[in-house]
Amino acid sequence: MKTGNITLRLKSFFSTAITLLSHLPTPHRVVLGCASLILLVSLTVSDNSSAVAVAPGQFRSNLAIDLQESDAPDAAEGIANSSAPLKDPDPEISYVVQKGDTLSTIFDFLHISQPTLYKLMEADLNVLALDTIQPGHQLGFNFDSEGALAQFIFRSGLTYKVVFDRGEKGDFEYEEFIEKGGYRREIISGTVEGDLPRSMKRAGARIAEAYQVTSLLKERMNFRSHLRAGDRFELAVSRQYVNDEYTGNSIIEGFVYDGVIRKQSAFLFDGSYFDADGESLEKAFQRIPLQRKYRISSSFNPKRKHPVTGLIRPHNGTDFSVPIGTPVLAAGDGVVSRVIKHRYAGLYIEIQHNQKYKTRYLHLSKAYVRKGQKVSRGQKIAASGNSGRSTGAHLHYELRVHDRPVNAMTAPIPVVQTIASKKRNLFKQQVAELKSQMAEQLALAKKQ
Repeated sequence: MKTGNITLRLKSFFSTAITLLSHLPTPHRVVLGCASLILLVSLTVSDNSSAVAVAPGQFRSNLAIDLQESDAPDAAEGIANSSAPLKDPDPEISYVVQKGDTLSTIFDFLHISQPTLYKLMEADLNVLALDTIQPGHQLGFNFDSEGALAQFIFRSGLTYKVVFDRGEKGDFEYEEFIEKGGYRREIISGTVEGDLPRSMKRAGARIAEAYQVTSLLKERMNFRSHLRAGDRFELAVSRQYVNDEYTGNSIIEGFVYDGVIRKQSAFLFDGSYFDADGESLEKAFQRIPLQRKYRISSSFNPKRKHPVTGLIRPHNGTDFSVPIGTPVLAAGDGVVSRVIKHRYAGLYIEIQHNQKYKTRYLHLSKAYVRKGQKVSRGQKIAASGNSGRSTGAHLHYELRVHDRPVNAMTAPIPVVQTIASKKRNLFKQQVAELKSQMAEQLALAKKQ
């Protein structure tokens, strides 16, 4: 989107209004002008603090939109330290992102300075939530008495929120909030009519759930030759709800395919998927996304302090000291979800491996993959570099589990090919429980 999109839309509106008024007789223009002035004044001084839902592309404000140009680094000296963000702050200004918006155009419209935006992006370096705002994301703004931005709130869906608070020296600190909500298990039963994803969708599964199942079974099944019309399937899926509203998040717990040619199953156990015999359906991760070991120049440290400001600046990844151009490998099978040039992270790639695991590779010099591309473990995806804010050539590598950063060098990752003997009985009990629920659902479906 072009810079100033929001402002251009407002200018277009006023231009059209002026054109229409110019065709009216003078007395009519005077009356309408006075009425408009009275309405504008009443809207400005009225208390608009009611918690009304914000429609896409609309501002809800408790204070005038026409802020003063006081949001500069020197104006931040008088801001109280907000290092402990509110659990659920009520923003003075709320905005729902619409198609074509960027943070830059929204901040320009609110007269929030570019240096402040850069400070936010700097604080966001280890979250990387703000560089891909999308329609429907909710933004909240709280200002101090001088009109400077004191707090910025980013919401994505019902479960994810990041609160950025400005400190005494003008820099921002952040805190992530992830709503766990409640998960409800649902059993879906159906028959094949056409391809498997559409058959599952007709039975009540969501298309993303269907594609996850086909991705899990792609090494075991040929979805062209093994499927036959009338083959049965059962799906056990847990879906997340917040206040009885579905969040869009779900977890595949079990899947059984009973076909004429092929019978196959998948069950979630200890964070990985296995067939009914306990054999792994997933390829293992590799611990280091490089062809050989390199020196670690900076380790994972969620409580690292900035050497100058003293603010908490977590280091949510592991830095490897590698020369520019060193091949960077995908840590596991997955789909590329981001290929972005960031002011501070530089050129970086993000890979979604499944609903649980996500990896990021920062400060690259070149990317060999594109967004939406499927990749395999060990595949060369990029060349290391020194892009963005970097003190030297290195690779910054992150592993996130359920969207929370973990130490990639020590965290448990899918490396098991079979279930350990001491856990076999527990696995069998879990599989038996799911199969029993699936059988009950199938019996109900046959009665109907």
